[in-house]
Amino acid sequence: MDEIKNNEIYLRRKEALTSFFSDKEYLPLTFKQIASVFEVPKQEYDLLKELLEELELDGLILLNDSKRYVSAKKEHLIKCVYEAKSTNFGFGIINGREDIYISGRNANTAMDNDLVLVKIITGGYHAKEGVVVKILKRAPRVIIGKFFRFRNFGFVEPMDKKIPEIYIPKKYCSLAEHSDYVEVEIEKHAEKNLRMEGKILRVIGKNNTPNVEVKALYLMKRLDELESFSEEVQKELESIPEKVKAEELVGRKDRRDDMVVTIDSQDAMDLDDAVSVKKLENGNYLLSVYIADVSHYVKENTALDKEAIDRGTSIYIPGTVLPMLPKKLSNGICSLNALEDRLALGVDMEIDSEGKVVASDIFKAIICVRKKMTYDKVYCVLCDEKVEGYEPFKDFLLLMKELAQILNQQRREKGSIHFDLPELKVELNADGSVLEIKPSEKTIAHNMIEEFMLITNMVVAERFFFLDVPFIYRVHETPDEEKLRELNEVLENYHKRIKGVKNIHPKVLADLLEDIQDEDEKQVISSYVLRTLKLARYSNKCLGHFGLAARYYCHFTSPIRRYPDLFIHRMISKCLEQNYGMNQEEFLKYDKEAEKYAKSSSDAEKNATLIERDFDDLYVALYMSKRIDEEFHAIITSVTSFGVFVKLDNLAEGLVPIYSIFNNEFASFDEKRRIIFGERSKEVFKVGDHVKVRLTKVDIRLKQIDFVIVEHKG
Repeated sequence: MDEIKNNEIYLRRKEALTSFFSDKEYLPLTFKQIASVFEVPKQEYDLLKELLEELELDGLILLNDSKRYVSAKKEHLIKCVYEAKSTNFGFGIINGREDIYISGRNANTAMDNDLVLVKIITGGYHAKEGVVVKILKRAPRVIIGKFFRFRNFGFVEPMDKKIPEIYIPKKYCSLAEHSDYVEVEIEKHAEKNLRMEGKILRVIGKNNTPNVEVKALYLMKRLDELESFSEEVQKELESIPEKVKAEELVGRKDRRDDMVVTIDSQDAMDLDDAVSVKKLENGNYLLSVYIADVSHYVKENTALDKEAIDRGTSIYIPGTVLPMLPKKLSNGICSLNALEDRLALGVDMEIDSEGKVVASDIFKAIICVRKKMTYDKVYCVLCDEKVEGYEPFKDFLLLMKELAQILNQQRREKGSIHFDLPELKVELNADGSVLEIKPSEKTIAHNMIEEFMLITNMVVAERFFFLDVPFIYRVHETPDEEKLRELNEVLENYHKRIKGVKNIHPKVLADLLEDIQDEDEKQVISSYVLRTLKLARYSNKCLGHFGLAARYYCHFTSPIRRYPDLFIHRMISKCLEQNYGMNQEEFLKYDKEAEKYAKSSSDAEKNATLIERDFDDLYVALYMSKRIDEEFHAIITSVTSFGVFVKLDNLAEGLVPIYSIFNNEFASFDEKRRIIFGERSKEVFKVGDHVKVRLTKVDIRLKQIDFVIVEHKG
């Protein structure tokens, strides 16, 4: 059939049918009527049927209940991808954006990532609401879940809470036992009055098997498919050297004698960046940042490059990493390992005492890192503690700290928003079980490297913006006015308010956070400010970065684990090799690629973030499930009509249901002020209140934690 579809006659017929259905005079016709109009002989009915099915899949026509083909355009039908948020609602996604709200009752059994036709409806609660009228194509899926057996049947609760329960007929129940985690194949999709039906393919773990939930989530996210690379990639790896060759040094600045170090976490293996700082005779600083020259080894249009494009980013989950590039590159020749010659792209920046970059240069280099340093040991040195092996580097590290503080001050003066929000750290035992969850520590050692990477990304982005080279920028657009007004409603509880919501400058939000003295209050308000901002993304257009108050910004410093960085490394190398010349044909080619990869990389980043968050939530649920009935200090982080959400000191979050807050008392929810109060007692619960809570329930599958309030401290 593929040969037929590529046939010129087939394509002409498809084009004729497309024009026919697009005609404004077209009226719904049956299959036989269409065959009659086009005088199709019976022996070609199968081909006509194939054409009509293809046009329906294209979203141009719809075969309705009366077996007539209607024009999708005339019926105001829109082809989109259904993105389920839960079993209760989802969105029709058009061009990667959440465009059409679809309630569960209007989803017509559509599941996550199904291709659907949606009809816009009026009178709903949402500005743009629709109903699924046709599922054009089901997304391929094998479902992981927990099996529950009954006498004559069973059912599976999927790990993915966006998927409803799956009925398992008795004939398929013998393979698994009650409470096993299983892999299920869908045999019959749900219909109006019938549940989805499936069969068990295999048991992936017994209920009492250690870490079975983690394994189930791992398989549900299909991460096992990312553990290895294709045979084609493996073959290409054979030609990549273990060591830098002498001929590769041609055209590079030799910086192997310079004091260059890496500073990273203890267990980091993929070292993208190294730094060096000197004080110049004129009193200025010379900051040199070296980034692994990954594009030297990953050439465009190779299997390696295509795999990197598909992955888009490395995925980091507790205990493991699923790399964008094979370990021979990410942990080997591309990693800036100590005492090994490595190829790099270097950026020299002369910075004055006010933190301004007065001169810069971008070049290819060969380096040899003097020492692999860790954040915790560098922090100890900066706190004037003696650390073995670090004594010769103390003055060097103090100079780095000095420059980092200048850069930080300059950035804050411009209006860069500083979020001092701790991130969750999950520590595992040797067997993979959860040892502890706690806030990760971020010290001046982390901040130094962060400041150096930020200024480097800004310098590189500005340089290549004015060179008008195809590029991928990291953009962060101005928040919506409506979101800022909602933020003001929360701030009223703290007697604060932001002005100029119609044309806000990031410094307004930066100053708001800077002026808050109480740390708990700052944490809560920082969280709300963060929710107010838009998500950063990649673009081939330089649209600025609101959160950093930066006109020019890109991601240049992590090409081992992010594809946009790798792409712009390739553009930089091309410019350096061609003396910044690029012909029109090349420009158009790479500009088109920049647009394409910016979109795919944004999607990959979003997917990786959701996966990483899911694993964190699961580990938190597993850890807290062993602490039922224990009491904790917490802060209310959100107030809703159905209860309040609280966060513990270890960053675990959960819900206190409203019925447990006000026993035998009617409660009122003030959405504008984000408060909830008892009608009789007048006791008010608001964001930022301190409470003591008792853990009552943990649902590991749903990754949900429930508390009751023991004491309200206000």
